[in-house]
Amino acid sequence: MGDNGWVTSPRSVAVLGSTGSIGTQALDVIARNPDRFRVTALSAGSNLDLLAEQAVAFEVDLVAVARGTHEAVAEAIGAYAAAAGRAAYRPAVVVGDEAAVTAAGSGADVVLNGITGSIGLRPTLAALAAGSTLALANKESLIVGGPLVKAAARPDQIVPVDSEHSAIAQSLRGGTASEVRRLVVTASGGPFRGRSRESLRDVTPADALAHPNFSMGRVITTNSATLVNKGLEVIEAHLLFDIPFEAIEVVVHPQQLIHSMVEFVDGSTIAQAGPPRMLVPIALGLSWPERLADVDVPVDWTKAQTWEFEPLDDDAFPAVRLARQVGAAGGTYPAVYNAANEVAVDAFHDGHIGFVDIVDTVARVVEEHAGSGIDSGELSVEDVLRADEWARARAGKVLGLATMDDATGQGARS
Repeated sequence: MGDNGWVTSPRSVAVLGSTGSIGTQALDVIARNPDRFRVTALSAGSNLDLLAEQAVAFEVDLVAVARGTHEAVAEAIGAYAAAAGRAAYRPAVVVGDEAAVTAAGSGADVVLNGITGSIGLRPTLAALAAGSTLALANKESLIVGGPLVKAAARPDQIVPVDSEHSAIAQSLRGGTASEVRRLVVTASGGPFRGRSRESLRDVTPADALAHPNFSMGRVITTNSATLVNKGLEVIEAHLLFDIPFEAIEVVVHPQQLIHSMVEFVDGSTIAQAGPPRMLVPIALGLSWPERLADVDVPVDWTKAQTWEFEPLDDDAFPAVRLARQVGAAGGTYPAVYNAANEVAVDAFHDGHIGFVDIVDTVARVVEEHAGSGIDSGELSVEDVLRADEWARARAGKVLGLATMDDATGQGARS
């Protein structure tokens, strides 16, 4: 029942990136609240076995797969359906590059975008165009397409799922927009907190993936180690909450029990605290503005504990400072920052470059973007995609991994 005492029908939900960390946790929340939600569409990249299992378990109407064949998807779903005693179950199946866009635009009440990377932009725009509430875990789509996404969204249509931005959204309930002095975004500091830039030159990919609190995919975990992820979150906070960059501060909080804070003009600060997990932000993304019961275990305030807060070391971790510059420049600069980083992260894990070279590469590509001639007036999806392509090619060229026609700015990974 809703707050008004009336019986409410379950919200229909489309989960994009259903086989990833965010997607699987979202489906767990939904499974524990069958009276509140009904999954109508799922999309994934290539983990066909898990996707088929999820589709059968929730009896979704639409299954979208980026890579594979229609026959392979139907066969996998049929096998799981037969094993579950649901041989008659046959959902609609979409395969290909636009599969996630189709799922996002299917008209669900809520679309949870848990895709990783800038490829989430078109699904984000499709969900907004369909009138769905967008539970946004794919920060890249907002960052690279900021003006496009904001122009497409009606007030309160986007609900942030990143734990930091969910914390800010919750804390903002404590005052009006005019009463906000600044946002304080917390960062764990990653596995290399307290280390100097020089000491980071010899860290390995395995070291970078050893996040102290979260288990995430390769790109996001590496971004947390370089603090590129926190730089992206600063840009996202600026876009989500219309707060100027100079009023957004990053503070290192290793325990990650306070997910972020809002400071008000009277000197008070409201913080959202909870375990360093994603369950509450995901659940709120699905149920906003209501809360679900017993989503996670709260902090045990009867136990002695110490919470630490430290300033960010911009010299050792310059990614946040660079992100502020990129965000202030606007246009396609955020897309360039994000794309160059993804190429550099892959190069690091493939053994081509060192850890500190990741952000150095991003900074060089961002600097060179000033003369690329890609930004041309009002931002469009095509501008964003062209900038993304240019940045990937340019980063590959800088790293010696690609060739580029200097006259056209076009290139390809070799």
